[in-house]
Amino acid sequence: MRTFTLDEAQSLLPVLESLLKRAVEGKRSAEQAESDISDLAQRIYLAGGMRVDVAKVARMRVDADTHLQRVRETVAEIDAIGVQVKDLEAGLLDFPCRVDDEVVLLCWRMGETSIEHWHTAESGFKGRQPVDERFRRRSNSTKRPN
Repeated sequence: MRTFTLDEAQSLLPVLESLLKRAVEGKRSAEQAESDISDLAQRIYLAGGMRVDVAKVARMRVDADTHLQRVRETVAEIDAIGVQVKDLEAGLLDFPCRVDDEVVLLCWRMGETSIEHWHTAESGFKGRQPVDERFRRRSNSTKRPN
């Protein structure tokens, strides 16, 4: 498992935020396409049947599947970086970080300007604590002189 310093994690935020937005938008688009298909099925049922543009419905299904595939690929791209997607809807990411001989998770949520919290794997988001000097000290000690 890859671990990140606070500075490394922070430097990835612009790219990760862009990827996360793409995944969230894809998820919403897929949900909308699924909802449209479900609404059509409900109208057919309530009407006791009706003429349906089969090609249009097939395109709706392909659109939903395409959006879901984009979400899967984007989440896999984030995962390949070593970052954990904890909640796509909330835009919640965790970065494994080694501090005091323990691996904890730096925690960031879309919309936050920087990584300011961490938690243990066991405590999860509800156990978020402010980043303290241990994380900043480790970040500074790993920087190489120019």
